[in-house]
Amino acid sequence: MTQDNNTGDQPPPEPPKRGSMRFQDSSTQRREPSLAEQRARQQALAQEERDEELARQADAKAATRRKILIGSGVTVGLVGLVATFYAVAKPAGDVTAVCTDSNGIVQGDDNCDETYVTSHGGYSSGGFLFLPIGGGGYNSYRYNYGGSGTIGQRVSGGSYDAPSSRTSVNTKSGKSVQRGGFGISGKSGGTGSTGGTGKSGGS
Repeated sequence: MTQDNNTGDQPPPEPPKRGSMRFQDSSTQRREPSLAEQRARQQALAQEERDEELARQADAKAATRRKILIGSGVTVGLVGLVATFYAVAKPAGDVTAVCTDSNGIVQGDDNCDETYVTSHGGYSSGGFLFLPIGGGGYNSYRYNYGGSGTIGQRVSGGSYDAPSSRTSVNTKSGKSVQRGGFGISGKSGGTGSTGGTGKSGGS
């Protein structure tokens, strides 16, 4: 005969689970922060204020540096402008003009004098002066600036480009060709051909 072990009792209750969260109702009072928490919060606020003050100081220094750089640039610009003004206003020096013909041979200064040329039936055009010769032709003349040589010799050095209007230009005989921008009616051409002799005049 078998024995029935079922006594009809209920199973034992389960033990309570650990770590379960309990909810507080709205009437529960908030816990006051501890002394350590209050100190940490004060230190964080103080550090934030120090960081903001350092940032303001850095911005102020940067603004001052920009102003100094801008001021320095303006000063340098003004100095350069004044120096340029004096360089432009200052005479560039003296240059001797030598009268030459179309072949670069030094001629008398009268041949490059517009008054003399026109009074002898010649004319001027583009920095050249044309004097009539026998047979209806013309010889052309122009100034060489800074060259040297005696009449009948080929001019040595110099240029056929008229110098700056600030340059004082005089002939060997002492006649002023250009002084302060006055005296030259037109800029001469390059050092190439002048048109040569035998150019017909025309009225």
